Amino acid sequence: MSASVVVTGLGVAAPNGLGVEDYWSATLAGKSGIGRITRFDPSDYPAKLAGQIPGTAADDALPSRLLPQTDRVTRLALVAADWALEDAGVRPAELDGFDMGVVTASAAGGFEFGQGELQRLWSKGSQYVSAYQSFAWFYAVNSGQISIRNGMKGPAGVVVSDQAGGLDAVAQARRQVRKGTRIIVSGAVDASICQWGWVAQLASGRLSTSEEPGQAYVPFGRDAHGFVPGEGGAILIMESAESARERGAEVYGEISGYGATIDPKPGSDRGPGLRKAIETALADAGAAPGEIDVVFADGAADPRLDRTEADAINAVFGARAVPVTLPKTMTGRLYAGAAPLDLAAAFLSMRDGIIPPTINVDPCAEYELDLVLDQPRPAPVRTALVLARGHGGFNSAMVVRAV
Repeated sequence: MSASVVVTGLGVAAPNGLGVEDYWSATLAGKSGIGRITRFDPSDYPAKLAGQIPGTAADDALPSRLLPQTDRVTRLALVAADWALEDAGVRPAELDGFDMGVVTASAAGGFEFGQGELQRLWSKGSQYVSAYQSFAWFYAVNSGQISIRNGMKGPAGVVVSDQAGGLDAVAQARRQVRKGTRIIVSGAVDASICQWGWVAQLASGRLSTSEEPGQAYVPFGRDAHGFVPGEGGAILIMESAESARERGAEVYGEISGYGATIDPKPGSDRGPGLRKAIETALADAGAAPGEIDVVFADGAADPRLDRTEADAINAVFGARAVPVTLPKTMTGRLYAGAAPLDLAAAFLSMRDGIIPPTINVDPCAEYELDLVLDQPRPAPVRTALVLARGHGGFNSAMVVRAV
């Protein structure tokens, strides 16, 4: 049997709360971080709402010398990593650098950096930096900056599979721990609320154009009409259960199972791959469907995609047979950062014996889901399933357990 890999630290940066406890208390209270964009004037764009992290608390937590060298997404990732390491009781300076690594994910980040390069080109005639160079820089920077800041010389990488990437990165981190790396920093933080990034996101055709924060993002709702993007995510500290015991570390839970699939191309006679991803994750965890206490759904808020997800959940568990929740209705979809934030919520649900709510949704009865609506639901949570889907057909599923 493969070695048990556990999570011993969490660092959260979300539109409705900075830090684990602020995020969790806001989520249980149904506090939304979705509102009109303030990072630029959205008046000329069809979509005007986003889940934004307010204030400058994240910037204030970093040394001032780092601010000119980094963009917003990098700062948020560095701060979340600092918080996660502190939460885990890991002091990187006291460990061998080759015993620590970083595996994160990205989907929509890098736009702000690329936009800045273009603005400098236009205004100052600076040396040309292509969009490809900008994104290549970003894909390396989250892992690279976290590694450099903490002296981590072990395995490093960035997974790119849109919103599914956060789970894919955690799965890769689990592999590295099982191969012998003592500590892996994983998860994801995404942020692309800037003009250039906004145009790219609008091109998907999936953004909600509602200007009412309480009506804009309603996955599995009667009036679902697209999603609201957001910024933020969660960073996790992962290590073997044996390492955690040796350190006397508190454990949030275990990464027990993982499955990933790719949907067939449009027009194929094969069905979507989400059900197979769920079944693979359950098999990897050695868990029967009846052991799952809650599903943290992906929630595309597109009727066709919501139907696909509901069908997959019902095919595995049965109609209304398992509680389903979407705390991301309070943050928006955070791209690669969304699923790691759901993992954090799942671990906190286990800790406190409560399932966070889905807000603002008038559910479509045809989906036959037991949505946890409006108020938290007290319940013993020992095992949870987190789902994530990315643009282009990526599907990922992860089972986590209390220990």
